[in-house]
Amino acid sequence: MPTLGVNIDHVATIRQARQTVEPDPVAAAVLAELGGADGITVHLREDRRHIQDRDVRVLRQTVRTHLNLEMAATEEMVNIALEIQPDYVTLVPERREEVTTEGGLNIVGQQSWLTEVVQTLEAAKIPVSLFIDADSAQIEASATVGATFIELHTGRYAEATTEAVQAEELALLDQGCQQARALGLRVNAGHGLTYWNTYPVACLAGMEELNIGHTIISRAVLVGLERAVRDMKGVIWGRHGAIESQG
Repeated sequence: MPTLGVNIDHVATIRQARQTVEPDPVAAAVLAELGGADGITVHLREDRRHIQDRDVRVLRQTVRTHLNLEMAATEEMVNIALEIQPDYVTLVPERREEVTTEGGLNIVGQQSWLTEVVQTLEAAKIPVSLFIDADSAQIEASATVGATFIELHTGRYAEATTEAVQAEELALLDQGCQQARALGLRVNAGHGLTYWNTYPVACLAGMEELNIGHTIISRAVLVGLERAVRDMKGVIWGRHGAIESQG
């Protein structure tokens, strides 16, 4: 079964709402790891709406599992990654007006620039993951630019309003995962996954890591972060009963 990367951006969102010092995402990362997180994910956005530069630097020094830095493919962010040396980088699309990432990165449309970015980071021994839709052309282009991983965007699966549509989207994720593996890419997934829809994605053959944030932080408000992370680990491993009994 895949490992769990816990995205702690929304801890910083609460802090930035009041421009204060709490809650501290660094402390959240410690609690997430105590709860069984296999990795910590943060998105350093260009507008710094939640995670700040200092957070990433301190997390690099304190995270004991692995640190996944999500970022736009810009010169500024590449330089920050080269300085901080996260365990791996996930390149994501970014628009300032969006509430959260709305879709996958267009690798086909910017293949030359992304090849340069990937080569720069990989040369510094920072593996690169590309956050993309489960689209055959985008997967093939991801292999062409030299990425180590892709992260399949699970938003359409998570937002499906009927079981039939959800099954169709899950099948597309499965096909994308198998195509990527055949091309030598390693596969992660994330976006919109919850305690109620994660398990089928976790069961996809070859899936290595699920990056999940909002649903875990939401549950943590009520039950605490360590327990919220443990609960999600249970979901990934098919232990649904504990979640259902807790409400």
